[in-house]
Amino acid sequence: MSKIDEILAQARSRSRDWAYEGAVTPQEAYELIGLENAVKIIDVRTNAERDWVGRVAIPDAQHGAVQWSTYPGGVANHAFIEQLNSVARKDQVLLFLCRSGVRSRGAATLASEHGYQHCFDILGGFEGEKDEHGHRKNLNGWCHDGLPWLGA
Repeated sequence: MSKIDEILAQARSRSRDWAYEGAVTPQEAYELIGLENAVKIIDVRTNAERDWVGRVAIPDAQHGAVQWSTYPGGVANHAFIEQLNSVARKDQVLLFLCRSGVRSRGAATLASEHGYQHCFDILGGFEGEKDEHGHRKNLNGWCHDGLPWLGA
């Protein structure tokens, strides 16, 4: 079994009867990006979040940005699937990333329902869950794990 197959099998084992395949840790997502060009991270945070907070530092060909909701107001992006179609193929392994791992689940579900075959969410997202003081980046997530990112 290849390293890619091992990581994806682990991700599938985390599924809880989700409409999508499973969930990867940020470290697994980064490892997959390094192993396979067909893997793509889809950042579903708002443009404002990417501009003001930061973004993953990975090759341009291996990531895309499609807002799940818009800023300001948090209005659902009704063109989500149409925009996803412009940055990803339905046969690619897609790893959905948001701030803390909530919107990514919705995005992975919707993409799976529209024929994307290999959808996973990234546990903890970019900034992770809030700690006891209401701060992010201290418990989990891409930044907490020390993975490469570009600050705002």
